[in-house]
Amino acid sequence: MPTALVTGPTSGLGRGFAERLASDGYDLVLVARDEARLTELAADLENVGVRSEVIVADLAERSELAHVESRLADRTRPIDMLVNNAGFGVGRRFIDSSVDQQQMLIDVMVTAVMRLCHASIPGMLERQRGDLVNVSSVASFLPFSPYGAAKAWVTSFSQGLATELHGTGVRAMALCPGFVRTEFHKRAGINVDRSNDTWWLDVDAVVQEGLRDLRRGKSVSVPSLAYKTLVTGARVLPPEVLRRSERFRRARMTRQV
Repeated sequence: MPTALVTGPTSGLGRGFAERLASDGYDLVLVARDEARLTELAADLENVGVRSEVIVADLAERSELAHVESRLADRTRPIDMLVNNAGFGVGRRFIDSSVDQQQMLIDVMVTAVMRLCHASIPGMLERQRGDLVNVSSVASFLPFSPYGAAKAWVTSFSQGLATELHGTGVRAMALCPGFVRTEFHKRAGINVDRSNDTWWLDVDAVVQEGLRDLRRGKSVSVPSLAYKTLVTGARVLPPEVLRRSERFRRARMTRQV
C-alpha cells in the first residue's frame, strides 16, 4: 500500500486529507503536536483497515522538525505523498503581535514546508513517482500580511517545484482554498460568524477538488468558482484597489470582534 505523511491532521483540512487518503488505500504517517488527538485519529483510521504511524512533533522546533525530515528521507519506508498542511494564523496585525509569534508562523509555514519537501524529493525521484501537496491559501494572492506573505511563498515555491520536477514522475501543487469551516479561525481569535455563506467551503469538497487537480497535473488548485473568480480579479486589479479592500476587510472584522 502507498503511504502518505500529513502534517496537522488532527482537524480541518489535515484531517480531511487523512480520512480521504485512508479511504483511497493509503497508510498514514500523522504529524502534529497533540499526542492525544493524534492517537485518537490513528485509532479511527486503523478501524477502516489502514496502518497509521504517529509522530508527535512541533514543526517550529528545529530538532523535532529534523525527526520528521528523517522519516521522509528513510528509503526503507518510502513516503509516496507529502501533505504539508500544518499552519496557523496570528489573528492580529503585524505591528500588534510579537516578533516571536511571527517567527513561529514563518518556521511552521515556510521553513518546515521547504525542509520537508527537500527531504522527500530525493527518494521520490529515485522511484520516479511521488506527490507533494502544500496547503496554501487564496490569501497568497492578496495583500494579507504576514499570513498572506507566508502563503505567497508557499504558492510560488510549489509552482517552482512543479516546473523543476516536470517529467520526473514527481508532482508538486499548492492548494489555495479560501474560507473553510475548520478550527483555524477560532484558534486565531478571528470572528467570522457574520461572513457570507457564499464564501465558506466544505473540507471534503476542498480535499476532493485538490486531489483531482493534482492528478490533472495542475501546480495551483483554487477550489470553487467563487474563489477562482476572486483570484483572477486579484491578478488584474491595481495593487491600490486590493490594499483598500484589505483595509475595509480588517475594519469590518475589528467591528465584529
